[in-house]
Amino acid sequence: MAGRGKKYKNAAVKRDPEDKLNLSDACKLIPEMKCAKFDESVDIAIRLGVDPKHADQMVRGALMMPNGTGRTMRVAVFAKGEKAAEATAAGADKVGAEDLAKEFEAGDIGVDAVVATPDMMAVVGKLGRVLGPRGLMPNPKVGTVTNNVEKVVTELKSGRIEFRVEKSGIIHAPVGKASFPPAKLEENIFALMETIIRMKPASAKGNYLKSVAISTTMGPSIRIDTAEISARVI
Repeated sequence: MAGRGKKYKNAAVKRDPEDKLNLSDACKLIPEMKCAKFDESVDIAIRLGVDPKHADQMVRGALMMPNGTGRTMRVAVFAKGEKAAEATAAGADKVGAEDLAKEFEAGDIGVDAVVATPDMMAVVGKLGRVLGPRGLMPNPKVGTVTNNVEKVVTELKSGRIEFRVEKSGIIHAPVGKASFPPAKLEENIFALMETIIRMKPASAKGNYLKSVAISTTMGPSIRIDTAEISARVI
């Protein structure tokens, strides 16, 4: 553990890096993994047995976390007229059309999610090189291209997350804060895991759920028993 700080080392010895804990025990251990003075986020890394290069093995979706994520989401909405007014009323941080596109092209983004009405996709589509690498491109598959902007903005502000398997076959997602009671953290993680398990592509062969680990922003990771989670999904 060369280069690691004292707090990290003290936390790391409280778990065996090779152990795979059941979800409940892993969540109870999270408070002991904290290393920073601020309320660290808790993130999950899920390695799947899929090949994202094949379109029929892409695992992607959105989920309303039962207990939120503890994060304050900054949301931008591409809309005009009545829909723009709805977005503003729902609490969107940035609302606009061509003017907002110019801001983004200049590098002034500063948001965690982007929503667009269908009629604005001609404008948003030109921002692919700006939004794509950041994972911010609106997509109808996860509900961020919609006319119901009020609902989506409200959900995003209340703990709705989007997830997508990366080229390496891993899904990274926020699942809460270190200050969350273990039971609420467990509920969030299980809701996400259940969703992903049920989304298993028909073309995916072999072991689908390869490994799962959770960690605080600054702390060591905790491995989770994938068999135990799978057994809980009826």
